[in-house]
Amino acid sequence: MSENKVVPVKKKGGLGRGLNALIEGSYDKKVDPQILHEVNTIAEIKLSQIETNPFQPRSHFDQTALEELAESIKVQGIIQPITVRQLDANTFQLISGERRYQASKLAGLETIPAYIRKADDQQMLEMALIENIQREQLNAIEIALSYQRLLSECNLKQEELGDRVGKKRTTVTNYLRLLKLPPDIQIGLRDQQISMGHARALINIDNIELQLEVYNKTVAEELSVRKVEELVRNLSKPKKETVDRADIPAEHQAELKKVESRLSSHFGTKIYVKTSNAGKGEIKIPFVSTDDLNRILELLNY
Repeated sequence: MSENKVVPVKKKGGLGRGLNALIEGSYDKKVDPQILHEVNTIAEIKLSQIETNPFQPRSHFDQTALEELAESIKVQGIIQPITVRQLDANTFQLISGERRYQASKLAGLETIPAYIRKADDQQMLEMALIENIQREQLNAIEIALSYQRLLSECNLKQEELGDRVGKKRTTVTNYLRLLKLPPDIQIGLRDQQISMGHARALINIDNIELQLEVYNKTVAEELSVRKVEELVRNLSKPKKETVDRADIPAEHQAELKKVESRLSSHFGTKIYVKTSNAGKGEIKIPFVSTDDLNRILELLNY
């Protein structure tokens, strides 16, 4: 594999000691170009030999931002190497750094500095997800999906996940709850039509139709998070369909008591009747056991 060159030892101030400490002095290692690269080394690798990461959590790369990065690379070069694993003598696979990889192709580079490490598929997924989350390059839905994949595919618990990504468990939980929203609202959050604050308020609406109604109102009227929270609070307040007996005329109260007495006698249990001045109301039939419920159902011919 003679086309791959080993990067010589450099003491540039731009990288400082941080990168060297991270890779444990791998700049000082010499790699035999005739065999597979050793892990924990940095080598200049042809872009044509690198495959993209199949576990990449990002679903969208902003083209304008990539072009700006490409222009920077033309002037400054690659400041931070990408990370890859070696599949065979002529093939590498990205672990992290796809924006740098894509921008380098746009810049017309033929090779790119890459840190080579050993990783299985699960480690590939975990490293790609965590790197992107920590760099805050993902939208809220992509972060939520990344957290979900870490939990399900990497067999992490929420406490472990919080430690891995440097977030509190409550933060992780709030992101995961976003995945319970209807697809239309998730798309709106992904496309930045609403914010994370809006979405967290909408989650508290149990009815999907109401969620979508408030969401559409939020987008159409560009409502603030505080206004949406107020709407949701009002929706959660129970509507008063009944009134206290004291507000009902005495003659009606007497009639209700008679109705309750007849129903209680018929069902063999205390029956409660509530009503409003508008004529609406409800009848409550309590039961003390499954057998008691079955007895009441038989009386109802159910």
